[in-house]
Formats: sequence, structure tokens, C-alpha cells
Amino acid sequence: MRALEYKQIKRAYAVMSPMYDLLFDKIFHPGRVAAVQLLGVKPNDLMLEVGIGTGLNLPLYPIDCRLVGIDLSHQMLKKAREKVREYGMNNVTLKVMDASKLEFPDEHFDHVLATYVISAVPEPVQVLREIKRVCKKKGHIVILNHFKSENPVIGAFEELMAPLCSQLGFKTDLKLMPLLKEAGLTTEQLHRVNLLNGWRLVRCIND
Repeated sequence: MRALEYKQIKRAYAVMSPMYDLLFDKIFHPGRVAAVQLLGVKPNDLMLEVGIGTGLNLPLYPIDCRLVGIDLSHQMLKKAREKVREYGMNNVTLKVMDASKLEFPDEHFDHVLATYVISAVPEPVQVLREIKRVCKKKGHIVILNHFKSENPVIGAFEELMAPLCSQLGFKTDLKLMPLLKEAGLTTEQLHRVNLLNGWRLVRCIND
């Protein structure tokens, strides 16, 4: 089942990659800006962005940090590499990688960012555990994502839409606090961002 889900995700993002920026850049840009700012990046910090996609966050990072971006989709990373060349970013490394099995040692990165990705992976708890593992102690873990609404009417609609959305490569029924608890993460800051404040921006301090 897990292999099938990953195959569906790869297929969905391969199809979306040519139009991804057009569909998702402007509408989700405010949340991206806020998320990178919340990281609190200092000069020479080593950053990891999980699910970097086409690289829409790239111009938001300080030029004096070091960034590693990973993604499961070859096609999405192709777009990100084009942006790296366009921006002349010599401080960026991009890798094809499964976020549930990060190929990095423990406590390797100063901070970790995941924007609009936790709902798009088959094993969100495992991905968050891996993010926690590779982040240094006291480092910032910033997550930007849509989570299931506490409003019972909206929540019921999201559950109804879940099977269809899963075919498109993302989940609509993830609950934030149970997810963080299971992954061993504690919320330090929580904000609502984007259109109608419908997305949650979370910062955890890795302890």
C-alpha cells in the first residue's frame, strides 16, 4: 500500500510540475514568507527544506545560509534546479530523497522547514520523526500546512473529500495536535495564515 501511495504521489506531481508555480505561487506566498521568517536563520546556518518542490521558497532564504532541499519528485526538482541557476545560488544543494527515510545523520541541521508537504506524504508521522531526528537540539522545526478544521461542518466536508484528494496527492483530514504529539513535537508558536486564515504555521523547538 505504501509503495502504491508513493507511486500515486510521484505521478500526481509529475503531472502538476509544469503548472505548479502558476497554480500555487501567489495564493500561498504569504504563508511561505512567514514560514521562512519564523525559522530565525542566522549567518552560516545549515538548513533543510523537506519537500522543496519547484523551489518557490528559494528567494526567501538569506543569502548567507546553506540550504539543502529534498523532494521525491524528479520533475519538481528539475524546476528547482532551474531557479538555483537563475538566482545564482551557490549555497543550495538539491537531492531526490524520500522524506520518511532521510539520508542524513542525527542532529545535522540547524533548522528544518516543511511547507505544504506534510499532507502530501503517505507517512506524515514518520516524516516528522525524521525531521526531528536530523534537526539539532534547540533548532527550529517550522511546518506550514492545511490541517483538518475544528469546525464540525467543515471537518465533515474535509473527511468527505479525503478519498478524492488522496488521488491528487494530498490529505485533507490530518489533525494537527495528535500528529505532533505522535511525532514527539511540542508547539512553541502557532499562527493562521493565507486565504481565510485556512492554513496553520507551526514552530517547534527540537528538545
